[in-house]
Amino acid sequence: MLSARNLFQEILDTDNSYQLFCSIAASGEAQGGWENARIAALVPAGMRTLAPKITRHGADEDKHGRIFNALLKKRGLDPVPVPPEADYTMLLEARGIGLTHDKLRRDEPLTDEDIVVYLAHSRVTEQRAADQMDMLVRFFGDHPEVGRAVRMICQDEDNHLAYCHEELLRLAAQGHGRTIQRVLRESALAEIVVYRDVSLAVMAHMGRLLRWPKAKSVTLATGIHAMYAYERLGGWRRMVTLAMPERRGALDGPPTAAPAV
Repeated sequence: MLSARNLFQEILDTDNSYQLFCSIAASGEAQGGWENARIAALVPAGMRTLAPKITRHGADEDKHGRIFNALLKKRGLDPVPVPPEADYTMLLEARGIGLTHDKLRRDEPLTDEDIVVYLAHSRVTEQRAADQMDMLVRFFGDHPEVGRAVRMICQDEDNHLAYCHEELLRLAAQGHGRTIQRVLRESALAEIVVYRDVSLAVMAHMGRLLRWPKAKSVTLATGIHAMYAYERLGGWRRMVTLAMPERRGALDGPPTAAPAV
């Protein structure tokens, strides 16, 4: 039976597919860590109170990258290059979503609107990350090899999402509401396209590594397109709603240490 659980179990059980999966995850988390560190360094004077939280966000992302690399090392595997068509972060940037790496490399303070854009973009991408980690915890939270890692990362992603909700609502109350809603919508509609394209690319690579029959690859691609159709018809709206989280001040304080894997 073809299911998400069985699919991820197959990827987990085979070294070359596991190697690609962890390499893609580690690269994306490392990019997120660098981006947040640069944003924290460039926060405008009027928003400096956000800098420690952005720094914490980046430290969490760096930690996640180290966790995925540690999982590779534990199995005696090295990271492999991420195929460009599977680079979620860079494909989002290519669509004009979020703050560009060119802007972040300059030593020029960001604007208040830049921070609003960053938080709105993060609210969308952290929703995707939280959804994915919830799924992995549901399937593999008790797995002897990856269980501790996915549980910790899932908790961090929930914290990141709570932080985005809380800070965006605070900024909306200060008069940034229209910009926030515009950027949330633009980011969500772009993200679902990128997520579809990256999912198709990753599954194509996995299919070659695992030698899937054509019928299996076609079925998976059909499922990815169906998910995109659902999101395009209205599923994207879950990424743009804002509600005060139960977990307030989720990124206050230092990051938690990575577990031994």
